[in-house]
Amino acid sequence: MFGNRWLPVVVYMLRDGPQRHSELLAGIGGISQKMLTQTLRRMERMTLVRRRRYAEAPPRVEYELTGSGRDLLVPIHALGAWVEVHGAEVNAAPHGETEP
Repeated sequence: MFGNRWLPVVVYMLRDGPQRHSELLAGIGGISQKMLTQTLRRMERMTLVRRRRYAEAPPRVEYELTGSGRDLLVPIHALGAWVEVHGAEVNAAPHGETEP
């Protein structure tokens, strides 16, 4: 589940309620429109988000977390807390070296 680097970010962005694709795109730095679309579609298949299309002109689509998607916020917040404590140490460590 966390193999996709954008999935936890999208879950976190939807924590306060439904958002449109353009709002997510603007709020998530570094993600392309194509990658966001792919991530949202994957999350729909996994039943983590619900896509709601409104019969309006122009069409409006919003994404919101399902119950299982909201439950994912628990480990995401735990990872965030871990990063607060250990992130600087990990970033300061030499990268690219393997231990024997």
